[in-house]
Amino acid sequence: MAEAAPAAPPPAAGPRRGRRARPASAGGLLAVLAVVAAGGVVGACLRYGAQLAWPTPPGGFPWATFAVNTAGAAAIGALTALLDRLAAPHPLARPFLVTGILGGFTTFSAYAVDGYTLLDGGHPATALAYLAGTVAAALAAVTAAATATRRALARAAGRRR
Repeated sequence: MAEAAPAAPPPAAGPRRGRRARPASAGGLLAVLAVVAAGGVVGACLRYGAQLAWPTPPGGFPWATFAVNTAGAAAIGALTALLDRLAAPHPLARPFLVTGILGGFTTFSAYAVDGYTLLDGGHPATALAYLAGTVAAALAAVTAAATATRRALARAAGRRR
């Protein structure tokens, strides 16, 4: 008779405490949906304002969308690092701040349309720079912000001891 495979070890306990919580009831789900929607309105309005303040000329590099997506990625990195370290963040903090405000602020659809518009308008070099540059800048921003936030929190925790 074959031996049963050993049970997998439990997940390692790490410093991450403030993980995403699932709503326990329909009322909890409605509260999450409400804060995501409210945050989305705020974020989308902020993005719209940035695009009004910094319009893209025909064939030009879409700096507003690039800046919004890069800044939003940095903010998501910092906020998730902070929320992950809190012992008991408010259960609606992540849905409101990250999914709502920053999800509404950042925009993949405008990024795609901007890239398409540049390609369709005969500006392939600008399109390629924009499409690749946005991804690279957003990844660098989220990584740098999350790392800096974790380090700052670790230093602050060390000073309190």
